[in-house]
Amino acid sequence: MDQDAEKSLRLFFALWPDPDTRGALDRTGKWLHKHWDGRRMRPETLHLTLAFLGQVPAAKLDPLRSLASAIRAEKFDLHLDQVGCWGHNRVGWMGAGDTPPALASLVAALETALQAEGFRVEKRTFVPHITLLRKARCAEAPACRPVDWPVDRFVLVESRSGEAGVNYEVIGEWPLAAAAVPGAAGPGEA
Repeated sequence: MDQDAEKSLRLFFALWPDPDTRGALDRTGKWLHKHWDGRRMRPETLHLTLAFLGQVPAAKLDPLRSLASAIRAEKFDLHLDQVGCWGHNRVGWMGAGDTPPALASLVAALETALQAEGFRVEKRTFVPHITLLRKARCAEAPACRPVDWPVDRFVLVESRSGEAGVNYEVIGEWPLAAAAVPGAAGPGEA
């Protein structure tokens, strides 16, 4: 039997920060580390998970890319204004107090498309957050500067475990459309 036919990939859809946003998130991670200790996430691994797929046969990669290409969603600004630490798994995070409607629509569109194509989707409430620390000593949350993230794309990421830990590779990327301007005429309209 062909080895490639049996290969599987650990995959998830995510928002992947631009360099400025990644830098701001990394600075917040450094600040939280001073208060909560733990293990900081490497800047190149920072992301916001939209849909976790887990192990997926490599043969399903093309249908997954086609599915993502059919998603229609708008660009949005994500205002990350909260930090916290979950005691049950000792994760220090930064998140949004309010989920932008465009983000909720993107997640819903992904979940609907994935389920329609037979992919398993985690059945938990979507909580937009970026993990900044692991093995943190959770305590009262320190005041942090908000981070404003102009989101203009979503990505498909492969997670690979190695000697140096987990590495992520973006293996697909899809742009988000400019938001429609209320009252603006569309093509062919006057």
